Amino acid sequence: MRHSKAFLKSPVNAAVLEEIVRKIVEAFRPERIILFGSYAYGTSTQDSDVDLLVIMDTKARPAERSARIAKVCRPRYLAMDILVRTPEEIAKRLKGFDPFLEEILTRGKVLYEAPR
Repeated sequence: MRHSKAFLKSPVNAAVLEEIVRKIVEAFRPERIILFGSYAYGTSTQDSDVDLLVIMDTKARPAERSARIAKVCRPRYLAMDILVRTPEEIAKRLKGFDPFLEEILTRGKVLYEAPR
């Protein structure tokens, strides 16, 4: 399991994120977990939430995906926004023009990547 947490300034935040990643990996075996938004870009404030993109195979409906992951991550000590996409959905959106997804993939910080 590969993790990157050097970008986090607070060891408390790093520990909380490490625990969240561990729980997601154990329960869902994703391909990747990417931190994006203010925590990834070094602009977080007291009011910032943790933004995660989880890339994994799933047959669950989009509305159920984030809820399932959020349930596994309880208790949550940080406000979180979790996006869950399949590898196929990522590829399809990248073929079109999706600047939001492109920013996540280029500027986000990979917290976990499954070994190949």
